[in-house]
Amino acid sequence: QLQFTIRQLLPTTEGGFHALLLERARQALEKDGLLGLERKRALPPFPRRIGVVTSAEGAAWGDIVAVVGRRWPGCELVLIGARVQGKDAPRELVRALRLADRFEGLDVLIVGRGGGSKEDLSAFNDEQVARAVAASRAPTISAVGHEMDTTLTDLVADVRAATPSAAAEKAVPDRAALLRLLDGMGAQLSQAAAGRMEAGAARLAALGGRLDNSVTRRIQSVDHRLRTAAM
Repeated sequence: QLQFTIRQLLPTTEGGFHALLLERARQALEKDGLLGLERKRALPPFPRRIGVVTSAEGAAWGDIVAVVGRRWPGCELVLIGARVQGKDAPRELVRALRLADRFEGLDVLIVGRGGGSKEDLSAFNDEQVARAVAASRAPTISAVGHEMDTTLTDLVADVRAATPSAAAEKAVPDRAALLRLLDGMGAQLSQAAAGRMEAGAARLAALGGRLDNSVTRRIQSVDHRLRTAAM
Protein backbone atom coordinates (compact mmCIF):
# COMPACT_ATOMS: atom_id res chain seq x y z
CA GLN A 1 0.00 0.00 0.00
CA LEU A 2 1.15 3.53 -0.84
CA GLN A 3 -0.01 6.86 0.56
CA PHE A 4 0.75 10.29 -0.99
CA THR A 5 0.43 13.81 0.34
CA ILE A 6 -0.14 16.25 -2.56
CA ARG A 7 1.30 19.68 -1.86
CA GLN A 8 1.19 21.21 -5.34
CA LEU A 9 -0.37 20.34 -8.70
CA LEU A 10 1.44 21.41 -11.86
CA PRO A 11 -0.30 21.12 -15.25
CA THR A 12 1.46 18.90 -17.74
CA THR A 13 -0.45 19.75 -20.92
CA GLU A 14 0.55 22.75 -23.04
CA GLY A 15 -2.77 24.51 -22.47
CA GLY A 16 -2.49 24.08 -18.73
CA PHE A 17 1.06 25.40 -18.73
CA HIS A 18 0.00 28.54 -20.62
CA ALA A 19 -2.90 29.00 -18.20
CA LEU A 20 -0.40 28.86 -15.33
CA LEU A 21 1.83 31.49 -16.98
CA LEU A 22 -1.20 33.67 -17.65
CA GLU A 23 -2.29 33.50 -14.03
CA ARG A 24 1.19 34.41 -12.85
CA ALA A 25 1.22 37.42 -15.18
CA ARG A 26 -2.20 38.50 -13.93
CA GLN A 27 -1.04 38.26 -10.33
CA ALA A 28 2.04 40.34 -11.13
CA LEU A 29 -0.11 43.05 -12.71
CA GLU A 30 -2.49 42.97 -9.77
CA LYS A 31 0.40 43.25 -7.31
CA ASP A 32 1.55 46.42 -9.08
CA GLY A 33 -1.94 47.93 -8.86
CA LEU A 34 -2.60 47.86 -12.59
CA LEU A 35 -5.94 46.06 -12.32
CA GLY A 36 -7.58 48.40 -9.81
CA LEU A 37 -10.84 50.05 -10.82
CA GLU A 38 -9.72 53.31 -9.20
CA ARG A 39 -7.11 53.86 -11.92
CA LYS A 40 -9.62 53.58 -14.76
CA ARG A 41 -9.94 56.85 -16.71
CA ALA A 42 -13.06 58.20 -18.37
CA LEU A 43 -13.10 58.66 -22.14
CA PRO A 44 -13.36 62.23 -23.45
CA PRO A 45 -16.87 63.05 -24.75
CA PHE A 46 -15.76 64.69 -28.01
CA PRO A 47 -12.38 63.31 -29.17
CA ARG A 48 -10.56 65.05 -32.01
CA ARG A 49 -7.76 62.51 -32.61
CA ILE A 50 -7.83 58.76 -31.93
CA GLY A 51 -4.85 56.42 -32.15
CA VAL A 52 -5.36 52.80 -33.23
CA VAL A 53 -2.79 50.08 -32.54
CA THR A 54 -3.64 47.12 -34.77
CA SER A 55 -2.64 45.43 -38.01
CA ALA A 56 -2.87 47.60 -41.11
CA GLU A 57 -4.03 44.55 -43.07
CA GLY A 58 -6.66 43.36 -40.61
CA ALA A 59 -10.39 43.93 -40.70
CA ALA A 60 -10.28 45.75 -37.35
CA TRP A 61 -8.80 48.90 -38.88
CA GLY A 62 -11.43 49.03 -41.63
CA ASP A 63 -14.24 48.51 -39.13
CA ILE A 64 -13.00 51.36 -36.92
CA VAL A 65 -12.61 53.71 -39.88
CA ALA A 66 -16.16 52.94 -41.06
CA VAL A 67 -17.79 53.41 -37.65
CA VAL A 68 -15.94 56.62 -36.76
CA GLY A 69 -16.56 58.06 -40.22
CA ARG A 70 -20.28 57.45 -39.83
CA ARG A 71 -20.68 58.59 -36.23
CA TRP A 72 -18.11 61.39 -35.82
CA PRO A 73 -16.68 62.32 -39.23
CA GLY A 74 -14.58 65.23 -37.99
CA CYS A 75 -12.36 62.95 -35.88
CA GLU A 76 -8.82 62.19 -37.08
CA LEU A 77 -7.63 58.56 -36.93
CA VAL A 78 -3.95 57.66 -36.56
CA LEU A 79 -2.93 54.07 -37.35
CA ILE A 80 0.12 52.72 -35.53
CA GLY A 81 0.58 49.40 -37.26
CA ALA A 82 1.72 46.19 -35.56
CA ARG A 83 1.35 42.46 -35.96
CA VAL A 84 -1.42 41.12 -33.77
CA GLN A 85 -0.56 37.41 -33.80
CA GLY A 86 2.51 35.29 -34.08
CA LYS A 87 5.75 35.18 -32.10
CA ASP A 88 6.76 38.73 -33.08
CA ALA A 89 3.38 40.24 -32.19
CA PRO A 90 4.10 41.08 -28.52
CA ARG A 91 7.31 42.91 -29.38
CA GLU A 92 5.65 44.87 -32.19
CA LEU A 93 2.64 45.75 -30.05
CA VAL A 94 4.88 47.10 -27.28
CA ARG A 95 6.82 49.14 -29.85
CA ALA A 96 3.60 50.53 -31.34
CA LEU A 97 2.17 51.42 -27.93
CA ARG A 98 5.32 53.30 -26.99
CA LEU A 99 5.31 55.04 -30.36
CA ALA A 100 1.69 56.10 -29.78
CA ASP A 101 2.79 57.96 -26.66
CA ARG A 102 5.00 60.15 -28.85
CA PHE A 103 2.02 61.45 -30.85
CA GLU A 104 0.75 64.77 -29.57
CA GLY A 105 -2.95 65.28 -29.05
CA LEU A 106 -4.17 61.69 -28.94
CA ASP A 107 -7.43 61.81 -27.00
CA VAL A 108 -8.07 58.04 -27.04
CA LEU A 109 -6.02 54.96 -27.92
CA ILE A 110 -7.73 51.80 -29.25
CA VAL A 111 -5.70 48.58 -29.03
CA GLY A 112 -6.91 45.33 -30.50
CA ARG A 113 -7.80 43.03 -33.36
CA GLY A 114 -10.68 41.02 -34.74
CA GLY A 115 -11.77 37.63 -33.46
CA GLY A 116 -9.69 34.49 -33.39
CA SER A 117 -8.72 31.43 -31.40
CA LYS A 118 -7.06 31.59 -28.00
CA GLU A 119 -3.71 31.06 -29.71
CA ASP A 120 -4.42 33.94 -32.10
CA LEU A 121 -5.16 36.24 -29.15
CA SER A 122 -2.14 35.22 -27.09
CA ALA A 123 -0.22 38.44 -27.85
CA PHE A 124 -2.82 40.36 -25.86
CA ASN A 125 -2.13 38.12 -22.88
CA ASP A 126 1.54 39.05 -22.91
CA GLU A 127 2.51 40.79 -19.66
CA GLN A 128 4.74 43.36 -21.37
CA VAL A 129 1.96 44.29 -23.79
CA ALA A 130 -0.45 44.71 -20.87
CA ARG A 131 2.06 46.92 -19.03
CA ALA A 132 2.53 49.05 -22.14
CA VAL A 133 -1.26 49.51 -22.40
CA ALA A 134 -1.43 50.48 -18.72
CA ALA A 135 1.36 53.04 -19.23
CA SER A 136 -0.42 54.83 -22.09
CA ARG A 137 -0.80 58.58 -21.65
CA ALA A 138 -4.14 58.55 -23.49
CA PRO A 139 -7.18 56.69 -22.14
CA THR A 140 -7.26 53.21 -23.65
CA ILE A 141 -9.90 50.90 -25.11
CA SER A 142 -9.06 47.22 -25.42
CA ALA A 143 -10.82 45.77 -28.46
CA VAL A 144 -9.80 42.14 -28.70
CA GLY A 145 -12.63 40.58 -30.65
CA HIS A 146 -13.48 37.59 -28.52
CA GLU A 147 -16.34 37.99 -26.07
CA MET A 148 -15.83 34.64 -24.34
CA ASP A 149 -12.31 35.27 -23.08
CA THR A 150 -10.88 38.20 -21.14
CA THR A 151 -7.30 39.08 -22.01
CA LEU A 152 -4.76 40.90 -19.85
CA THR A 153 -5.10 43.99 -22.04
CA ASP A 154 -8.84 43.94 -21.29
CA LEU A 155 -8.05 44.00 -17.58
CA VAL A 156 -5.58 46.89 -17.63
CA ALA A 157 -7.31 49.08 -20.25
CA ASP A 158 -9.57 51.91 -19.13
CA VAL A 159 -12.48 50.52 -21.17
CA ARG A 160 -13.12 47.09 -22.64
CA ALA A 161 -15.01 46.59 -25.91
CA ALA A 162 -16.17 43.27 -27.36
CA THR A 163 -15.09 44.12 -30.92
CA PRO A 164 -13.19 46.88 -32.77
CA SER A 165 -16.52 48.24 -34.06
CA ALA A 166 -17.83 48.40 -30.49
CA ALA A 167 -14.63 50.16 -29.45
CA ALA A 168 -15.20 52.83 -32.11
CA GLU A 169 -18.77 53.31 -30.88
CA LYS A 170 -17.51 53.78 -27.32
CA ALA A 171 -14.80 56.19 -28.45
CA VAL A 172 -16.93 58.71 -30.34
CA PRO A 173 -20.43 60.15 -29.95
CA ASP A 174 -23.15 59.78 -32.56
CA ARG A 175 -23.31 63.05 -34.50
CA ALA A 176 -26.84 62.39 -35.80
CA ALA A 177 -28.14 61.66 -32.29
CA LEU A 178 -26.48 64.81 -30.95
CA LEU A 179 -28.05 66.91 -33.69
CA ARG A 180 -31.48 65.48 -32.87
CA LEU A 181 -30.88 66.23 -29.20
CA LEU A 182 -29.80 69.81 -29.99
CA ASP A 183 -32.83 70.32 -32.21
CA GLY A 184 -35.09 69.16 -29.40
CA MET A 185 -33.35 71.40 -26.89
CA GLY A 186 -33.61 74.32 -29.32
CA ALA A 187 -37.35 73.78 -29.69
CA GLN A 188 -37.76 73.63 -25.91
CA LEU A 189 -35.75 76.82 -25.47
CA SER A 190 -37.82 78.59 -28.13
CA GLN A 191 -41.04 77.55 -26.42
CA ALA A 192 -39.70 78.64 -23.04
CA ALA A 193 -38.53 81.98 -24.45
CA ALA A 194 -41.90 82.57 -26.15
CA GLY A 195 -43.68 81.80 -22.89
CA ARG A 196 -41.44 84.19 -20.96
CA MET A 197 -41.99 86.93 -23.55
CA GLU A 198 -45.76 86.47 -23.42
CA ALA A 199 -45.73 86.59 -19.63
CA GLY A 200 -43.50 89.68 -19.71
CA ALA A 201 -45.76 91.41 -22.22
CA ALA A 202 -48.81 90.66 -20.05
CA ARG A 203 -47.08 92.09 -16.97
CA LEU A 204 -46.03 95.20 -18.89
CA ALA A 205 -49.58 95.69 -20.17
CA ALA A 206 -50.99 95.37 -16.65
CA LEU A 207 -48.37 97.78 -15.30
CA GLY A 208 -49.13 100.24 -18.10
CA GLY A 209 -52.83 100.08 -17.26
CA ARG A 210 -52.17 100.76 -13.57
CA LEU A 211 -49.84 103.61 -14.52
CA ASP A 212 -52.48 105.20 -16.75
CA ASN A 213 -55.09 104.98 -13.99
CA SER A 214 -52.70 106.50 -11.46
CA VAL A 215 -51.78 109.40 -13.74
CA THR A 216 -55.43 110.04 -14.55
CA ARG A 217 -56.33 110.15 -10.85
CA ARG A 218 -53.46 112.53 -10.11
CA ILE A 219 -54.52 114.86 -12.90
CA GLN A 220 -58.10 114.80 -11.72
CA SER A 221 -56.98 115.55 -8.13
CA VAL A 222 -54.83 118.49 -9.19
CA ASP A 223 -57.60 119.84 -11.42
CA HIS A 224 -60.05 119.59 -8.53
CA ARG A 225 -57.68 121.51 -6.19
CA LEU A 226 -57.11 124.22 -8.79
CA ARG A 227 -60.84 124.68 -9.33
CA THR A 228 -61.43 124.83 -5.59
CA ALA A 229 -58.69 127.46 -5.12
CA ALA A 230 -60.12 129.62 -7.92
CA MET A 231 -63.57 129.84 -6.34
